[in-house]
Amino acid sequence: MKNHNSPTPKEIVEHLDHHIIGQDQAKKSVAIALRNRWRRQNVEGDLRSEILPNNIIMIGPTGVGKTEIARRLSEMARAPFVKVEASKFTEVGYVGRDVESMVRDLVDIGVNMVKVEKSTRLTKKAKESTTERLLDLLLMPKRSSVGKPPDESEQASLTRTREKFKKMLLDGKLDERDVELDAPQRQFPTVEIFSPQGMEELGVNFQEMFSGLMPPKKKRRKMSVKEARRFLMSEELDKLINMDDVITEAMERVQETGIVFIDEIDKVVSDDGKAGPDVSREGVQRDILPIVEGCGVTTKYGLIRTDHILFIAAGAFHGTKPADLIPELQGRFPIRVELDSLTADDFERILTEPKAALVKQYRAMLKTEGVELSFAKAAIRRIAEYAERANTEMENIGARRLHTVLTTLLEEILYEPPTSKKKLTITAKMVDSTLESIVENEDLSRYIL
Repeated sequence: MKNHNSPTPKEIVEHLDHHIIGQDQAKKSVAIALRNRWRRQNVEGDLRSEILPNNIIMIGPTGVGKTEIARRLSEMARAPFVKVEASKFTEVGYVGRDVESMVRDLVDIGVNMVKVEKSTRLTKKAKESTTERLLDLLLMPKRSSVGKPPDESEQASLTRTREKFKKMLLDGKLDERDVELDAPQRQFPTVEIFSPQGMEELGVNFQEMFSGLMPPKKKRRKMSVKEARRFLMSEELDKLINMDDVITEAMERVQETGIVFIDEIDKVVSDDGKAGPDVSREGVQRDILPIVEGCGVTTKYGLIRTDHILFIAAGAFHGTKPADLIPELQGRFPIRVELDSLTADDFERILTEPKAALVKQYRAMLKTEGVELSFAKAAIRRIAEYAERANTEMENIGARRLHTVLTTLLEEILYEPPTSKKKLTITAKMVDSTLESIVENEDLSRYIL
């Protein structure tokens, strides 16, 4: 099979470079992991099922790109992706979310993803059906003629009228006209159940259960053609989409290409100095272990195997280290990547190079006010240096520091955009005059930056 079915590791890294600055080793590791999945799917024979993914653990301070790498990777792979925080889980048997909920969330995302794809492919057919139904509503026969078959001249006249209305409808000339249609009332009683393992464990769709017991009530509603089109379009798509096929394809896609990103994995490392049960630390590690190893998880759509789901874990590991995780869990994350702290040079590139760089965002926002904002090259450098200094002297929060620095710098302009000057250039002198006194005052910088 040819390479065009999946990007090569080099192409994946090039794609990630458009959004994330630096962290070359982390990009290379995730690119190889993604390509290996394609390679496994193209292996012939029984060996394919024996090839397991190499799960990755990324180590580095907050704000250096750990989550962004995983998120952009899933976008490129068009794979079901879910991000969870390990600190939100509790050990089975205690009140809170159990670790299996991450797999159930992944399946829900996979089903929605496949449903959207099928909806996109069937949009043209659904539009045609919607148009015909709208014409039926607009050209409802008069009461006196109901039940009486039209003769040839009447039929020809109806056909011409229908074609005329169809053209007007497609041109949007009838959007404000009112029509009446029967809309089902979807008002089901709210059932709230508290269980030790959360609502998702129940696996019962109460809306489907009630709709099966009682026929849906319909109510005659008057609405504009524009509103009716949206309503009927949704109905037509529901008719065209076979949910059994959607669920089958989604389950297969989740099992073969799903990605689970477990953030804050360092927060479930046990504190040796703490006495008593620790329901959200080592117990959570023990519960995560079988899912990462490969097991069956029951979802409302059926049983899901986690053997070939790719798990990417990330953590800052301040005061702890990956070796503090239980040995069995360490063994399930064989690839370890350490992400570098960001320097002033990195900050300078982050401000200008990515597609959605912060500087570009602020320019776009102020453009809505009629102000053309620009930054001198020296000003960008000074902002980067102040961000690095703040991270060094206070808590290192990575690229997120740029948000606080830029917001502080542009606060007055954002509060009251200039009305007289339509072009505004931020210079190095302006940056120094606004930020230097704040950075110099340690107590003040702790609260502002």
